[in-house]
Amino acid sequence: MRVLRLFAICAVSLGLAGCYQSVPDPEVTARDARWMALTPNHQLDPRFERYIVDYHTTEAPGTIIVETGQRLLYFVMEDGKAVRYGVAVGDEAYGWTGAATIARRAEWPSWNPTADMRQRWPHVYSMDGGPNNPMGARALYLYENGRDTLYRIHGTNEPEKIGLAVSSGCIRMRNIDVIDLYQRVAVGAKVIVR
Repeated sequence: MRVLRLFAICAVSLGLAGCYQSVPDPEVTARDARWMALTPNHQLDPRFERYIVDYHTTEAPGTIIVETGQRLLYFVMEDGKAVRYGVAVGDEAYGWTGAATIARRAEWPSWNPTADMRQRWPHVYSMDGGPNNPMGARALYLYENGRDTLYRIHGTNEPEKIGLAVSSGCIRMRNIDVIDLYQRVAVGAKVIVR
């Protein structure tokens, strides 16, 4: 009986090993390392760690698919695989869904709150890129039919919020994860948020 149980555990472990593959951290610049050291560090729930996973879709490699209900972002790869990242998404009142294109990318972007944000929070102000900036290490700017949606996929200075619905609609990622995604994705890539 013990041998059977041990065999079953080993079989399940081997099966899962084929479904998840860890992804090494991307190379970062000296500035990235310095500034990320100044942002809060948070123990991430293992469900939201970065992995290569089995992911079958009809979307082309290079596409980003955000599953807001799961709080996961998938970067579609060849051969039925994807890099999966944990994300924070827009809270119910501010969430956005649809298809967009990455029209612009930026490293340590400045942040300019929208008029709606300034109305809700009069104390917020524009901010240059850096470790205290809520946009984090990288930003991917989402455009729909050639127009800026004002939504972004970006890093965060609040990594403890990954896995939650808390933003004003943007997709937030850990800084190391958004750097990894930034190095993989090109301007013109399709983004689907559902």
